[in-house]
Amino acid sequence: MTHVPVLLEAAVDALNVMENGTYVDATFGRGGHSGRILEQLGPGGRLVAIDLDPEALAAGRQRFSDDQRVRFVQSSFGDLDRIAAELDLDGRVDGLLMDLGVSSPQIDDAARGFSFREDGPLDMRMNPDAGPSAAEWLAGVDEDELVRVLFDYGEERHSRRIARAIVGARQETPIVGTVQLAEIIRSAVPAGAAARDRIDPATRSFQAIRIVVNGELDAIERALDAAIDLLADGGRLVVISFHSLEDRIVKRFIRQHARPPAASRRMPAAPSFRPRLREVGKLVRPDEDEQRCNPRARSARMRVAERTSRVGSGETPGGGR
Repeated sequence: MTHVPVLLEAAVDALNVMENGTYVDATFGRGGHSGRILEQLGPGGRLVAIDLDPEALAAGRQRFSDDQRVRFVQSSFGDLDRIAAELDLDGRVDGLLMDLGVSSPQIDDAARGFSFREDGPLDMRMNPDAGPSAAEWLAGVDEDELVRVLFDYGEERHSRRIARAIVGARQETPIVGTVQLAEIIRSAVPAGAAARDRIDPATRSFQAIRIVVNGELDAIERALDAAIDLLADGGRLVVISFHSLEDRIVKRFIRQHARPPAASRRMPAAPSFRPRLREVGKLVRPDEDEQRCNPRARSARMRVAERTSRVGSGETPGGGR
């Protein structure tokens, strides 16, 4: 399947691209959003493109090889604070985009191990050269931890049955293939429950394992924390997420920095609260046309926030106080 950027126009519009601004695409993928940002940047503009996947960066360098405005960085977006320090970006970024989750080229390449629809090695790593694969993680995780991961990260209500089936199966033979794992999961889900769901019974478990193998939720939280100092006054934060766990983290973070804490009897007001973000608009979802043209966009949701002014707040552009 050809890679189609999700919420392309809405996301780039939300970044409010300025001709000579500095922008960060923290999850470059195949560069759909970056390409549109570059179309709106002038000669003095700057784009930092970050991705952990070496294949994504290789494709990006080939696509934008002649564009001196682009700087590529192979790293997790969770390392934004370190990247910002190395590139002197703190307080200088006019827009930060995060398009979370796995990209279409990663899903469509069976050798990457993200999909259960075609057989491939059970890998699931965003960077295939670093860290344990999904097969290695499954070989060593204990049953209780596996239950927790499937329930917390996959929101899988049959997590205990599935974990028991996986642990039992690996005692017979190592679990090394995507179809092999998917069949174990399907066998553990009651037939009636599988029939009621509109998704493959393996979907949530594959999501959970992918998240833990890549440390995705922790990376999101670290990236959001770094964004506060990274953004210039008036800079935009645009985050596209694809499932409720990601969206809850983003929603909670924006509201934490945009709204004062709720009053209580012990603390009836928060007079010292100074918002560091301003919520921009409401939750954005793909319209019917986009969902029809790109079925993978169905679950996408986008939230936008703007960095408030540091003037009078006691903050410095580098984030200090």
